[in-house]
Amino acid sequence: MDRALYRILEWITLFAYLNVIWICFTLAGGIVLGLFPATIAMFSIIRKWLQGDSDKPILATFWHYYKDEFWKSNRLGFLIYFVSLVVGFNSFFLYVNHDEQLSWALGPLLAGILLFFVFMFYIFPVYVHFDLNLFQIVKSAFQIMLISPVQTLFIIVSLGAFYLIITVIPAVGVIFGASFYSLITLLFALNAFQKIQEKQNLR
Repeated sequence: MDRALYRILEWITLFAYLNVIWICFTLAGGIVLGLFPATIAMFSIIRKWLQGDSDKPILATFWHYYKDEFWKSNRLGFLIYFVSLVVGFNSFFLYVNHDEQLSWALGPLLAGILLFFVFMFYIFPVYVHFDLNLFQIVKSAFQIMLISPVQTLFIIVSLGAFYLIITVIPAVGVIFGASFYSLITLLFALNAFQKIQEKQNLR
């Protein structure tokens, strides 16, 4: 019992530490340039943990991924920034222009926003799990999103539960927000990858 409690506390500490490193490296890159390489580094480490490889020093491993993936991850980042700006601009435009002639655009816009958010659940897991170029990463993440509704539902429910915890204890979001988001999305995304691989092996 004591050993199990120790392991739980150890993992809680590791996720808190990883979250702090993610924040520091994101800020070190001026947020805009630091966000995506820091996020890729965090996802890469958690993926290793989920695969049973938890012996490597966290900071050195984080720096390795951050440095090696800096430019590639930022190319992906600029694409996502651009899409976010387009979606944000269109949302703002419809909000300030209450024109009935534009009401038809609200449905497609909301559908696009929903797809974009769900797509983001898979983009980082695909990036760190497969050796693909940027086009293949985006394409694969979109395809996996479309054929993995069960995993997507579990991600949404799990993140919703985590959000409720944060509303009650805001400090949890500060200490574990990014690392727990990564853990939740990776757990179910890796499950989706495995299911797809099993189906392909049966052919």
